[in-house]
Amino acid sequence: MELEIISPDKKIFSGEAKFIIVPGSDGLIGILNNHAPLIASLKKGVVKVTDKSSQTTNFEINGGVVEVLKNKVIVLAE
Repeated sequence: MELEIISPDKKIFSGEAKFIIVPGSDGLIGILNNHAPLIASLKKGVVKVTDKSSQTTNFEINGGVVEVLKNKVIVLAE
């Protein structure tokens, strides 16, 4: 699935991901391919991105919003 992590200043990440974990306001949210449509608020924490070669990259955020729609995930991070 396609992932974009965007802050007010710049695009932090853009690329393909196999698995994503985001820090939702009520707990961690795991996102896989073909996930149901979702919009959720995020709290301060780490976005963990696992790519197709199973390498994990972490991105610190101070909150924001995540949208999942048609295998595209957009994280609007503070």
